[in-house]
Amino acid sequence: MIQIENVLTDRGSKYAVSGGTVQDRASATAFVKALCRKKKFAKATHNTWAVILPDGTQVKNDDGESGAGMVILRMLERDKIIGEVVVVTRWYGGVHLGGDRFRHVQSCVRAYMDARAGATAR
Repeated sequence: MIQIENVLTDRGSKYAVSGGTVQDRASATAFVKALCRKKKFAKATHNTWAVILPDGTQVKNDDGESGAGMVILRMLERDKIIGEVVVVTRWYGGVHLGGDRFRHVQSCVRAYMDARAGATAR
């Protein structure tokens, strides 16, 4: 599992990203549930996630952050990342971010991809 806390902060909202290898929808759901067993992540406003399963099935969950799962999914498609669930966590800071929230989701996914690339390079 790769977990990066405090990826960015904007107008009080804080973002983190986590990810790891999964084989099917059940293991993706189990990954998110395990993440949410951590008190900090359980208290988050949104744990948005997406995965492209090894059989090509695409699964996403916006967790109330409408459209964010699709942003993650498109980035996974573009980089051909199969069998890894990516979860972007947001703690709402009291101010609506509008379209900036999608840029923040992209920044979090990029941070995950960079960490992943660093981990595989070792």
